[in-house]
Amino acid sequence: MPMMRKTSLLFLSLLLLATACQQLKQMANFTKCQFRMNSVQNTTLAGVNVQQIQSLSDLNLLQAGKLTAAYASGSMPITMTINVDAQNPNDATAAMNRMDWILLIEGKELVTGTLNERVSIAPSGGTAVIPVRISADLRKIMAKNSTEENINLGLGLAGANGRPSPKLSLKIKPSIMIGSLTVPYPGYITLSTNFGAE
Repeated sequence: MPMMRKTSLLFLSLLLLATACQQLKQMANFTKCQFRMNSVQNTTLAGVNVQQIQSLSDLNLLQAGKLTAAYASGSMPITMTINVDAQNPNDATAAMNRMDWILLIEGKELVTGTLNERVSIAPSGGTAVIPVRISADLRKIMAKNSTEENINLGLGLAGANGRPSPKLSLKIKPSIMIGSLTVPYPGYITLSTNFGAE
């Protein structure tokens, strides 16, 4: 093999190695960030906007009728967006390309999903908001609950002023892309409504 070609291959290999090391460091920094579930937006229950509704008594007749009909049909779909605040205390950029997540209510797994979106957070106190879009069926997941219990649960997930209910917790597992290879973080990070993992 000509010397020039050997040199080019060696340079390319070193460049790829350096890039991989940098990306792995960015994910390592990401796992050291401070996280919290900051707010809940666009909460709907069986198609009813319940963002500002905290209990059954706050529903009007039309809304109550829609929820009751949905439950009777065997379905109680809930959708919401949980905004996760991330703060990077590291002296270098924190980043990830993908994030698997698990949403729990009172410690019970409600639904899982994946955010396929690159997030990069500037060093030394840089922040980012990561929107996690949730879609689940309370009727199927919480089958042992009564109609009233499931409706109240759905109404209570967005707490006062759009803050997440203390009943909620979120587990995240970030991944980074190295070439075409996805490298996941080994384990989940549990988030609450305050900065810091539990």
